[in-house]
Amino acid sequence: MSLPADHDHESPERSSPPTPDCFSVATTSLLSGRRLLTLKQGDLFGVFDQTGDILCGKHIADGLYYKDTRYLSGLTFSLNNHRPVLLSSGVRENNIILSVNMTNEDTLLADGTTLGNNLLHVLRSRFLWHGACFERIAIQNFDIRAIDISCEIRFFADFADLFEARGATRAQRGTMLEPEIGTDYVKLSYEGLDEKIRTTRLSFCPRPDEILADRARFRFTVAPGEHVLIHAQAQCDPLTEAPSISAGRAFLRGAVAARREMRLLSSRATAIASSNDIFNEAIRRSICDIYMLVTEKKTGLYPAAGIPWYSTVFGRDALITGLQTLWMDPFIAKGVLFYLALHQADHIDEAADAEPGKILHEVRQGEMAELGEVPFRRYYGSVDSTPLFVMLAGEYYDRTGDINALKQLWPHIKRAIDWMDNYGDRDSDGFIEYGRRNQEGLVNQGWKDSYDSIFHADGTLATGPIALCEVQAYAYSARQAATKIGYLLGEADYAAQQEKHAQALRSAFNTHFWNEEIGTYVLALDGKKQPCNVRSSNAGHVLLTDIAPPQRVARVVATLMDRKSFSGWGIRTIPQGEARFNPMAYHNGSVWPHDNALIAMGFAKHGYHDEARKIFTVMFDAAFYSELRRLPELFCGFSRNPDEAPVRYPVACSPQAWAAATLPALVQAILGLSYNPRTKTVLFTHPTLPDSITSLTLYNLNVSAENMTVQIHRVNHEVAIHVIERSEDIMMQIRI
Repeated sequence: MSLPADHDHESPERSSPPTPDCFSVATTSLLSGRRLLTLKQGDLFGVFDQTGDILCGKHIADGLYYKDTRYLSGLTFSLNNHRPVLLSSGVRENNIILSVNMTNEDTLLADGTTLGNNLLHVLRSRFLWHGACFERIAIQNFDIRAIDISCEIRFFADFADLFEARGATRAQRGTMLEPEIGTDYVKLSYEGLDEKIRTTRLSFCPRPDEILADRARFRFTVAPGEHVLIHAQAQCDPLTEAPSISAGRAFLRGAVAARREMRLLSSRATAIASSNDIFNEAIRRSICDIYMLVTEKKTGLYPAAGIPWYSTVFGRDALITGLQTLWMDPFIAKGVLFYLALHQADHIDEAADAEPGKILHEVRQGEMAELGEVPFRRYYGSVDSTPLFVMLAGEYYDRTGDINALKQLWPHIKRAIDWMDNYGDRDSDGFIEYGRRNQEGLVNQGWKDSYDSIFHADGTLATGPIALCEVQAYAYSARQAATKIGYLLGEADYAAQQEKHAQALRSAFNTHFWNEEIGTYVLALDGKKQPCNVRSSNAGHVLLTDIAPPQRVARVVATLMDRKSFSGWGIRTIPQGEARFNPMAYHNGSVWPHDNALIAMGFAKHGYHDEARKIFTVMFDAAFYSELRRLPELFCGFSRNPDEAPVRYPVACSPQAWAAATLPALVQAILGLSYNPRTKTVLFTHPTLPDSITSLTLYNLNVSAENMTVQIHRVNHEVAIHVIERSEDIMMQIRI
């Protein structure tokens, strides 16, 4: 079907070469090499120095951020006019409490005596809850005499938009309002150009001895062995003028409530434990990261993409995270589907790259988005979110049998298919292409969205409209899902039509995207339908579906596992030998954990279990070397050397949703785990365990309101599965 005549869909990339994305993150933006601590709860997240301070300065993006605005851009603690000496710091495994242990250095006191080092212990404890940052500072005296101490907390709020914090410049900003100073609080406010007033209220207990617009000072006499407490609270856009309870009680109540919410959110999920203590640390961190990133919306659970730059709604990221976690908690996928259905585009909006039926790419709530200074207020510039939406809906039904959810989603599924037919296929050749409508939007609109990520074999950047190989596979799977759902809901004619489209797409895809010489599917077709004859990890996503015939699956697997592609830490986005290969590039040679997880899921789907297990092994190895056992968004694609960690990428998000979901997805892949809700069966197909794990226990595997706990033991190169506990009607089946 052709496009409406009154809208020009000619991609701007046809007439001018792509330019670097002005919204990309500069590698200097977080000071490469700095160790940062992060917390998130709801719409609030914090990025802190390892001492717990918020540092400010050029190329530093520390801060307390709420709804895409930095509500605190500076926060420092000093003891006797000196910054305490760091002993240790970290975020507890449940991601609720940030703890920092510090001590004093040799200090000349006001009475002329010297306080020796390591006699005062400072413990900072911090968490986020309901739009506020709570902190307790405990100072204990280990000297044999009483000590007079002074403490100072300095603070600053610039109310920078998140895009400013990460490097964007603005011709004009709003107005900082006059601070309001009380006896135990300070209110800092900013009136933006969007006419919205944003406020940070800082309150302290006990009442400071001195309080100014940028600091609070305290003086104590601490007896030997005794301690003193300071409570501080930073509220973002407080609904009330003052806390209804003391800061100390608020800290304790909030900490309990935050822990309770985390337990409740994750209680439905399958729990995982193994014989390997390091793996247990890594998998617990993964699960806690997933649920820290989840926000409970009216439509259900929704995972933010990552911290610091992507702590908001992203369509593609959430859909893939929902797919990765579907086996262990289908409520995440359900929440994602219903949120995106609610915000599905219903008209053409060129500024937002929106077209009827299209699924969201990104939502932003900051001042620059509200004013249109960046195009991401509600932005639809993603070519794969729409087919992934339909694909996930089909997978969700296969996992749960939830026909009522499908009935509610069905109109949105049909609109998404209509978008694929009427807008996604720009030249009526059966393929889904992209080309931005808004010159300030994203140049590339697949998951590899760097300006230089789609190119020809000689390195020339592709011009659009561009058809990516993995997007065609997603579209094929989406049409298969629409076929299945259509038959289920009694729309046989529609289902048959989608089945016909799916088979036509499969034939055309294998004709135009396969390259025998490079042994895999090409990266993309450009606007002139010339193939980008480049090997890439994108072809691995094709294996998530059945669009490739078996003989070509084997070739794709071999190409991906070749040493040019497989670095020893995982499959590179682009292998060695390609024109734009660079192991330090964001999308042109790096290794992304989620990319490897999806590829491993495809390997397992097509029976390549050894290859899936190999990816599991190297991703677990990477987690071993990672801070907090947390897999980052990506790392550099240098070849693996013995006894060396993977080379970190300087501004990788950590935590990040689809990276956090990597290890759980790989557990599913190596176990060949699936469900049949109709027969209430848990199915293991050719299950395997890596050499590092001799036994694995899965608690609360659930299907159709039934559940079981199983233990898997590795015996040489095979496994034995024992049912530890189960409800009456659930069954288990093993296929070898």
